[in-house]
Formats: sequence, structure tokens, C-alpha cells
Amino acid sequence: MFAVSSLLFVPGSRPDRFAKARGSDAGVTVIDLEDAVSSDDKDTARASALSQFANNETAGWGLRMNAVDTAEGICDLAALIHAETLPPFLLLPMVESVVEVEVVYKALGDRCPGLIPLIETPKGLRHAHEIAAAKGNAAMMFGGGDFSGELGVDLAWEPLITARQQFVFACSEHKLPAIDVPFVKLDDDEGLAEECCRAESIGFDAKAAIHPRQIPAIEAAFEPGEEAVNAAADALRAYEDAGEKAIRYKGQMLEAPLVKKHRATLARKERNSHA
Repeated sequence: MFAVSSLLFVPGSRPDRFAKARGSDAGVTVIDLEDAVSSDDKDTARASALSQFANNETAGWGLRMNAVDTAEGICDLAALIHAETLPPFLLLPMVESVVEVEVVYKALGDRCPGLIPLIETPKGLRHAHEIAAAKGNAAMMFGGGDFSGELGVDLAWEPLITARQQFVFACSEHKLPAIDVPFVKLDDDEGLAEECCRAESIGFDAKAAIHPRQIPAIEAAFEPGEEAVNAAADALRAYEDAGEKAIRYKGQMLEAPLVKKHRATLARKERNSHA
């Protein structure tokens, strides 16, 4: 089960950073074999990642392989098939068809980690509902960096808001957690906090990070706070005391849609406390 609020990426070519990244309190630490690794370092990065999983506790780890329809992605998948130990989560970049997810799921069989397809192109977004329905999925991630490049726009909130919303709709239909793209301005703490709150407000469940210092802000935005949890619990008690009928509560109608949101808040808090 994917029940975390943050992911932190660390280059597979920098095994010296693995332990520090895992100590950042990110929900999942993802060793990246794709964008963060040059073509000359792919083989050594792959070996370093698999060595990390083989020799250490795998809880809280993930791996982003190369796209399955590329030569490096095929090498990654072959190595994973023969690896003794796999991480709990496997991120699949540049997914544009459900077939790509099915190939990985079938190749790894019963040992397949929870799959996290990345939707990074307009074509991928067009097929997002079918991709989200694939067997083996644990979550999906919006790859806004590549998406903004495809559109020729800035990696910013306004140009990508429509794509983000369509992505969240696809995830919601299939009850998959939705992960937002990292915020790339490392020194803009205010901008990070604002984007986290915006993402949470439209239905995202988590956000990726590219630096450990981003984790606290992400966790604060996506983890239900004590005030929200207490408000949800109080509202549900009032609703149950009224025989689970619509009632006037604190100046508004408390009925099924709001009850569903309050229950989701408590469920998220419960999941995160056991993650």
C-alpha cells in the first residue's frame, strides 16, 4: 500500500548519497536510474541500486527505472527479473500506454513491486484512465517537467493546472494515490509551501522532492493536521448522533459529500500513522 506524503529522488550514480537521502524522513526514497543518470553511468547506477536493495532493509525504498520501451529500460527490467531483492515501489517513466505497465507487471510476476506509472506527455494523459486501471499499480505520478517541455510552457502552476486536474480525475476513478511533480526552485520556500497547498486542495495525495530540505514543507501540507483531524472527528460524531441524516452543523449543511471528505481525512491520518 502506498500511504505516504513525500518522495525524495536520489541519483543512482551517487551511492554515497543513498543513506543521507533515506535519513531525510521522506516517505519513500527513490533511487533514480533515469533523468538523474548520464548515459555513461547507467550500468554502474543500476548495479549500485540493486546492491543497495540486496544488502539493506528495503522498507521505504523505490526505484525509477528507464522507460520500458528504451534500450536502458529493457536492461533495467532484465536486471530486476534476476535480482534477488526488489524494492517495495517501482516507478515507470514516460508511460503512454497501459501495455507498458502490463509488460513490467507480467515480467516480474508475483515479485512485482507496487508500480507507479509517471504521466509525462499529452499522449500519456489521454490514456491516463486506462493506465490507472492496470494491475499492479500502487499510485501514479504527474511528471510535470517533461509535460511542460512537451507543451513549451514554464514548469509552473498556471500552465499545468488543467493537466493536473485531468490527472487527478484518472487517479480518483481508480482509487490510486496521486503524486505531484517536484517543485524545482530550491531556494523558494514560500513558493514550495504554496504549491503544496494548491496540489493538496485539488486532490493530490503526495508530492515528490529533489532535495531533503523540501520534505518538511511537503509533509506539513499533505499530512492532516491535528485541527483538521479533530474537526473531522467532531463532525462525524454529530452526524452519527443525528442518525446519519443531513443536519445543520456549525453554520453549514452536514450531509453525505462532506461526511465522505471527513472520513477520508481520518482514513488518511490512520494510513499515514501506520506507513
